[in-house]
Amino acid sequence: MKSYTKLIEPYISYDEVSTEIKDIFLSGRFTQGENVEKFSENLVSYVGCQYAGLTTSATTALALSLRVMGVKPGDKVAVSDYSWPASSNVIEEIGAIPIFIDIDPYTFNMSKEDLEKKITNDTSAVIFVDTFGNPSGLEDIKEICDEKKIPLLEDAACALGSELNKTKIGNFSNITCFSFHPRKLLNTGEGGAITTNSDELEQVLKIKLAAGASGKEEVGLKFSDYGFNFRMTEIQALMGWKQLKIIDQIIQERNQIKETYIKELIEFGFIPQHINENVKHNVQSVVFKVPEYIDRNGLVKFLSQNYIESTLGTYCLSGTNFNKLKYDDVQFNSRNLEAKAITLPCYKGLNPETITEKIIDFSKKK
Repeated sequence: MKSYTKLIEPYISYDEVSTEIKDIFLSGRFTQGENVEKFSENLVSYVGCQYAGLTTSATTALALSLRVMGVKPGDKVAVSDYSWPASSNVIEEIGAIPIFIDIDPYTFNMSKEDLEKKITNDTSAVIFVDTFGNPSGLEDIKEICDEKKIPLLEDAACALGSELNKTKIGNFSNITCFSFHPRKLLNTGEGGAITTNSDELEQVLKIKLAAGASGKEEVGLKFSDYGFNFRMTEIQALMGWKQLKIIDQIIQERNQIKETYIKELIEFGFIPQHINENVKHNVQSVVFKVPEYIDRNGLVKFLSQNYIESTLGTYCLSGTNFNKLKYDDVQFNSRNLEAKAITLPCYKGLNPETITEKIIDFSKKK
């Protein structure tokens, strides 16, 4: 049977963690143990931030962050329109109102110009998405938020290891949230993290992630606030710190694969996501806008028939059934990119030329 080329394969094997997993079972401590502590400390060291709290997912990280920033029901939150639905779902869940900001059609990130048109004194927060790990344009959005004194929450679900002006993502926004979903470079099954460089936010986040506990009583815990159980497990954290040791090597390999894709496909009209010169991209995903003469869905189907997994880029949030019916504010560039972008496989050991050959074959038939 012919092997199937997946979008991504994990950068960790069972053999690499089997001894420590056995130790976790023997200890009986599955949460808040030495692996959680080690992953958190190593993440702080790698990112260069002040604090990193580990969570069950980027979604719970984002939801908690909005609450910590003081966003309340009825508040307006500006959000990049081209993303996984969690970016706006967390606004909806809190009872706030998403203001969908269209994207730059080249970087795929929040448009500075559209944000400036839509931001008002009633805007309580801005969620910038590092689309596919690309933080291009983040500094422009931060400048607007700083000027208007609006908190900036960075949805960096895809961006661990990316850099802006030679500084790791996780240091620019009031709060930054990462994901460790299986589609991400660092995979803990599910999982996420929150980083900040604010003393005040760090203290609140620590209490919220401890179910509201701020310390110990003579017997038991002292609960000084309400909080949540959004905490990562020991086994997840073990997988995390193991992969963090090789994350820069992973990024280097993925950049090489991306450059091969670009070299082979650009002459056929495929347009890669633009990465600004002051950005180091972790290549979370290799995404192209297909040329106008190509039917994106037809190409995805053709590749699948040839045992190659591909998919759309991501979603136009304002165009989902739920948001379109509720808000009727579909963004033009985001909707266009949802229809025309394709994500291609990228992982260690992959020969991208075997995939570009099939794509070129499809293109030549059009």
